[in-house]
Amino acid sequence: MNTDYAVFCGIDVGKSEHHAVALTADGARVYDKALPNDDRRLRAVFDRLTGHGPMLIVVDQPNTIGALPVTVARACGHDVGYLPGLSMRRVADLYPGQAKTDARDAFIIADTARTMPHTLRHVDTGDETLAELGVLVGFDDDLAGEATRISNRIRGLLTSIHPALERVLGPRVTHPAVLEMLSRHGGPQGLRKAGRRKPTTIATKHAPRMGARLVDDIFTALDTQTVTVPGTTAADTVLPKLADTLKETLLQRKSIADQIEEMLDAHPLSEVLTSMPGIGVRTAARILLEVGDGSAFATAGHLAAYAGIAPVTHRSGTSIRGEHPARFGNRKLKRAFFLSAFAALHDPTSRAYYDRKRAEGKKHNAALICLARRRCDVLHAMLRNREPYRQPSPAAA
Repeated sequence: MNTDYAVFCGIDVGKSEHHAVALTADGARVYDKALPNDDRRLRAVFDRLTGHGPMLIVVDQPNTIGALPVTVARACGHDVGYLPGLSMRRVADLYPGQAKTDARDAFIIADTARTMPHTLRHVDTGDETLAELGVLVGFDDDLAGEATRISNRIRGLLTSIHPALERVLGPRVTHPAVLEMLSRHGGPQGLRKAGRRKPTTIATKHAPRMGARLVDDIFTALDTQTVTVPGTTAADTVLPKLADTLKETLLQRKSIADQIEEMLDAHPLSEVLTSMPGIGVRTAARILLEVGDGSAFATAGHLAAYAGIAPVTHRSGTSIRGEHPARFGNRKLKRAFFLSAFAALHDPTSRAYYDRKRAEGKKHNAALICLARRRCDVLHAMLRNREPYRQPSPAAA
């Protein structure tokens, strides 16, 4: 990042108002006040500070509550930087005092930008598609969490009243056939009362191949329990409502996924990302949001360290030696790399590398992390060269 600035303005963002501290290149404080989260007031302060020379504006949160000052700074023609929270906490330990105030945090942000510019990250403010995509992906993450919560609630309820039935329906709880049966007939009592014909009709409609076998498994499980656990009647009332809620949540996820795919297709890096085995629409969107075009990472090692998939060396004389998994990094990006590596196991090249790591004695998760690290090198090269994935030749593999 360019360091030829006359003023470094650190902003500790807040919901109703921010706190801004502006320092000159030699450390003199030229502004230290609360700053309302208002377009006109932000412009007025930025215009006044511009009188001292070129200015860099640094925030501790570029999205959500920090989106307005970042956007206003862009509109005023100023450069914008971002100081990550983990870096902020570590740097704060270097300053005297233990107080936690907005004014102190804003000063630390500004002084860090002035003295340690390497700790800052670029704010990708030039791509409006990414901003729109970020809102949709964030909502999709919320829906995914809600779907998981409801699924666990259904499985927990079935386990408490009829464990055998849960073993049949639990692993398939998000399947349309299972949700439709739960929605219409409820739990054990409702399914027994409905008989075989109605559940079979539902199951064969939504799952033609396994419908009949699923109903046979359900009634076999029902016959294994002869007692009625207290709460079964209430569960038959609650389960249809939970099933309907889960169906609606899954439908919303499908609708959002279509919008994400449509928006992702308009981005120039979409074909580059989705060409790699194991990277689908949601994973590509998450990588694009967290990495951008990859220009902020000089090497693939920098990207791997940022994602937390690069091993960390622990060395202390002769007593502690070796490499260990990282306990830090961008968790969302790490999860995207991990899931894409798992999904890529159907690819012969990825599978061969995974099997080789397993043969070396690594467990499943460790082998997947190794595969994710290897794929990170390829992904960084793809983004750098703007080229889609190419299958390696047999000799290269």
